[in-house]
Amino acid sequence: MARAFTPKVVTANDLLEGDVIYLTADDRWSRDLREAELITDEAHAQLRLLDAQKQVDKIVGAYLADVVAGENGPEPTHFREDFRRTGPSNYAHGKQESSPQPRV
Repeated sequence: MARAFTPKVVTANDLLEGDVIYLTADDRWSRDLREAELITDEAHAQLRLLDAQKQVDKIVGAYLADVVAGENGPEPTHFREDFRRTGPSNYAHGKQESSPQPRV
């Protein structure tokens, strides 16, 4: 029996700034995981990933990341994705300091 599909989001890095970004249902890129499109169908996930990978003028390194549906939108299931959304951990200033994401 095939494994059940785990919900996904399309994530990448902004080409110019390097920030982690997420594809939204209305085809925007957001720096906020809570705005990402929660994809629950495997075929749709593959199509969204292909669409994202064509945007070489905006993003780099697009891939599908496992998530779960949370109260305020998608939430990461793996520590790597949780870490990516908060940014580098070696600085206590800049984007990390002003981030609305909780620091662990």
